[in-house]
Amino acid sequence: MTAVRLTGWQKPPEVTRVRVPEPGPGEVLLKVAGAGVCHSDLHVMDWPAGAMPYDLPFTLGHETSGWVHTLGPGTRNTGLREGDAVLVYGPWGCGVCPACARGAENYCHRAAELRAAGGGLGLDGGMAEYMLVPSTRLLVPLGDLDPRTAAPLTDAALTPYHAVKRSLHKLVPGTAAVVIGVGGLGHMAVQLLKALSPADVIAVDLASDKLDLAAGAGADHCVPAGEGNADRIRTLTGGLGATLVLDCVGADATMATAAACAAVEADITVVGLAGGTLPVTFGAVPFEAAVSIPYWGSRPELAEVVALARAGRIRPHVEVHPLGEAGEVYQRLREGRVDGRAVLVPTAEV
Repeated sequence: MTAVRLTGWQKPPEVTRVRVPEPGPGEVLLKVAGAGVCHSDLHVMDWPAGAMPYDLPFTLGHETSGWVHTLGPGTRNTGLREGDAVLVYGPWGCGVCPACARGAENYCHRAAELRAAGGGLGLDGGMAEYMLVPSTRLLVPLGDLDPRTAAPLTDAALTPYHAVKRSLHKLVPGTAAVVIGVGGLGHMAVQLLKALSPADVIAVDLASDKLDLAAGAGADHCVPAGEGNADRIRTLTGGLGATLVLDCVGADATMATAAACAAVEADITVVGLAGGTLPVTFGAVPFEAAVSIPYWGSRPELAEVVALARAGRIRPHVEVHPLGEAGEVYQRLREGRVDGRAVLVPTAEV
């Protein structure tokens, strides 16, 4: 089968041929419908050798949807049937520690021992015609959603959902939430905030087309990034600042903006991986502002994301490309030319 493989550090991935895996006890072979192209993949590619414990090569793709193709021994009474449309929960933990037992495998207590974070992150992921999933617990039914465009729900939607959910108790009528960076995660964050809270949503981005995407996703205000953007946000919020600032970039400049436009007692939540820093000292952030860096989301939260999508309250904006165009798509992503989320599919049809 065709697969997009990371074969060397600080090298682009290769589109190559590999064997179709066979599921063993407890495993499931998935016929892939789509795999999201995430900006964090670029960080993985750019890491120097030894920076991460992942063994090369492996197939990329940690946002995956598809259909159950073959159930391995011991999986017949799990409620899954061949042909079912499912999402693959992205972070794979040990499955038995306290965090994993409550479905929060993103915070597995034994993560350092596993030498991989999941399929596409150290283990073979979904950028292939088939994907081997090690346990049925990692599959979430899609119901009547089209699996060919649902893959971004597993990260582009789940990650901001987890981040936003932590702050919903603060987002009462009259408050504002800011989303910095309207890419794959950001355009879903705007939708989630509109679906889940009464807060005004303010989107910030450098690119006018990304601000157009934010407006289409429901943002109440769109502010160009750059000098004076924090002042503009404060004006829009009556001088108070935003109750939640969700930084989907995580660079020095965006984190500085987040601190500058946050309200007293605000949540400043960083989900972008650009590697910036934010000084947390007296005067650098508003009084009692909480700065946090959450990671991904839990399995129960992914089921909640699916429920929102099935109800029509959120919808990933995707552009679809055949698997063989992975190299070109990653380059477009690096240049900021992807609209919403790119999804690779084994065939060119959607």
